[in-house]
Amino acid sequence: MQLADLEADRVDRHEEDERLAALFSTGILDTPPEACYDALTRLAAEYFRADAVGLVFADESRVWVKSHWGKHILEFPRLNSIFDTVLANDGPVIASKLSKHALFDGTLPNLNVDGVTFLASVPVRSFTAKILGVLTIFCYEPRYGLSPDELHMLESLADMAASQLELRRLRKCLAANELPRQHEAGVAQIWPSIDDLHRALDQQQFVLYYQPEVELSTRRIVGLEALIRWQHPERGLVPPMDFIPLAEESGLILPIGDWGLEEACKQIQVWCREDPLNNSLRVGVNLSARQFSRAGLADHVKALLLQFGIRPRQLGLEMTESSLIPNLRIALEVLGSLRRLGVSLFLDDFGTGYSSLNHLHSFPFDVLKIDRSFVDRMTQGDPPLQIVRTIIELARVLGLDVVAEGIETREQYRLLRQLGCRFGQGYLFASPMSAEAVTELLRLPGRILPDPEASEPVRA
Repeated sequence: MQLADLEADRVDRHEEDERLAALFSTGILDTPPEACYDALTRLAAEYFRADAVGLVFADESRVWVKSHWGKHILEFPRLNSIFDTVLANDGPVIASKLSKHALFDGTLPNLNVDGVTFLASVPVRSFTAKILGVLTIFCYEPRYGLSPDELHMLESLADMAASQLELRRLRKCLAANELPRQHEAGVAQIWPSIDDLHRALDQQQFVLYYQPEVELSTRRIVGLEALIRWQHPERGLVPPMDFIPLAEESGLILPIGDWGLEEACKQIQVWCREDPLNNSLRVGVNLSARQFSRAGLADHVKALLLQFGIRPRQLGLEMTESSLIPNLRIALEVLGSLRRLGVSLFLDDFGTGYSSLNHLHSFPFDVLKIDRSFVDRMTQGDPPLQIVRTIIELARVLGLDVVAEGIETREQYRLLRQLGCRFGQGYLFASPMSAEAVTELLRLPGRILPDPEASEPVRA
């Protein structure tokens, strides 16, 4: 039985790899609106008298909306979505009385179509018959199915979308002076390979460790930074610098990053259920530049907040200056959407990148994180100390909180308090640790950590 399960997993992984290869070959993801796709959703809305229509495509972890009619979000998590249902069915899905339909209980909040009583969804396939997306109609008035002619019409509209995809793929090949060909996987020469990362995702080998952020005046835990690790069955705990560069290069940082966001939200829910006082905690999750190239990031985050029943301020999103630079326009739009959503926005590694002051005026951050390189050198002379002092004063003028990273010595701790830095994190207080170990710390009276002035810090 176990051998059969493993074989099924291999088949599923192969199928998904081929599906993703077909999807990426079209270049459709995260593209601007196009009249041909908008015409299809408009036709579907008019023909079926639908209240909402969506044409969506799905990569490893998210469903992205290419065109819509009626209520609209830009993207949402793939897990338990209507796309996964159509994919599992390998064909159309039609459902009535959705409020009583358990299959879609976890889906409708993601789709932002509360009150829908009927939906019909058909696959959009590649020229190799892989399901790349779905075309879905939603109705608020009760309806009890589609006639064979109506289903044929909906499938014909999906086929028209598929034809546009194939034209896009062929144009992409011609522009690159290539002949259409089957996707061929490269052979990795070093570890890890892309297949290793895929396997780690499939087998849930990634884990989140958490490092406490404390109020320096009281040593009270006020938040946590989520840090990804790879719990490899043979190599043990693999640090992020050993696999994140490959994940960035291959594009797998998107599903890995989405997994981290979901896992952090899930853990916030667990801690809040254990003790309502933990509702005041804020967990920060690091985001990559590729995640900021997605205009629908805020919709994705909103869906996770709804799914796990947590407040926006309980989630912090951390980004570096360099992650915002590749596309400043989209970064501004995404940050604005996240700010309106109410999540906390952290500028990580402040001072190490580009035009920091200019970005502080442009982007709606809540918190500056002083890079550990400045904290490490602040006891070595007056210039490094003045840099830290200037960052803290700048944050005060702009009304931002400050978190000092990499606090490892008592002298750094004393200097930061004297300079008026409110918050900090580092090995002096606690190393990154498992969620179970953090749970024990949160049970300390008042969530107050031992005084590092009275004891030696514990290093990982």
